[in-house]
Amino acid sequence: MDNTLELCPDQLRKLQMVLLDMMSEVDRICRKHDIKYTMIGGTLLGAVRHGGFIPWDDDVDIGMLRGEYESFKSVCQIELDQDKYFFQDNTTDPDYRWGYARIRRIDSEFVRVGQEHMKMKTGIFLDIYPIDNVPDFYPFRLLHVVYCFILRKILYSQTGVVTGKNALVRLVYGILNMIPAAFVFRRLEKLAKFWNGRRTKYVRALTFPMPKGRSLGFLARWYSDTSDMEFEGRIFKAMCAYDEYLKFKYGNYTALPPEDKRHWHPAAVIRLPSEYIE
Repeated sequence: MDNTLELCPDQLRKLQMVLLDMMSEVDRICRKHDIKYTMIGGTLLGAVRHGGFIPWDDDVDIGMLRGEYESFKSVCQIELDQDKYFFQDNTTDPDYRWGYARIRRIDSEFVRVGQEHMKMKTGIFLDIYPIDNVPDFYPFRLLHVVYCFILRKILYSQTGVVTGKNALVRLVYGILNMIPAAFVFRRLEKLAKFWNGRRTKYVRALTFPMPKGRSLGFLARWYSDTSDMEFEGRIFKAMCAYDEYLKFKYGNYTALPPEDKRHWHPAAVIRLPSEYIE
């Protein structure tokens, strides 16, 4: 039975406005504490191509090099508006199974299809990705890619055991789901620490897939230099080399995708904060 919610344009726009306010909270903290971040992924694409959200998009992606990410995580304990927001990672929510952080809006809900059974805290969220060094030497980088893939699939297994496309896939995920998430997070921590102790040319978010056919890493320098960029009439930080990054990730990024590819992430539960409901 398909329990996917259908959002009308007005509801999607309200969801985007919640996310916009969350972006402003992240930006406020980062500017106050001189923490470098950049819009990435579809958020950066939207900023460049649309001056804000991609019209059919429902999430926000922020990237920080590992040192900046750890600083942000630390200052959130005192700076984040605790009445509205919750910093979520595996250390603040033991049921959380992703290898990056989320800022959640407390008085709201957003649960993606296939994740209804998961016990982690819900709420409208934006993603904050720690960006880690990866090996420059090509054979080591290939091994690194495979290792990250395996660790990511173990974390995903609690979802995959429900959403897998057939019984065999669900069985494999069921076996992977027997591996404690804590084991994976320890492996990821060691991997990040080892390579971040070395100067490398390439970086990536360890537990997020790379663009198809481009699995070996982004250039580290793309994340090092940022400048202000307008997004929905507000000012946020974006990498100066956004054109190189977007071409690498999307190819001809100025062209709109076919209409059948313009869709938001399927959700089973959405509840907006009260001030966004008329």
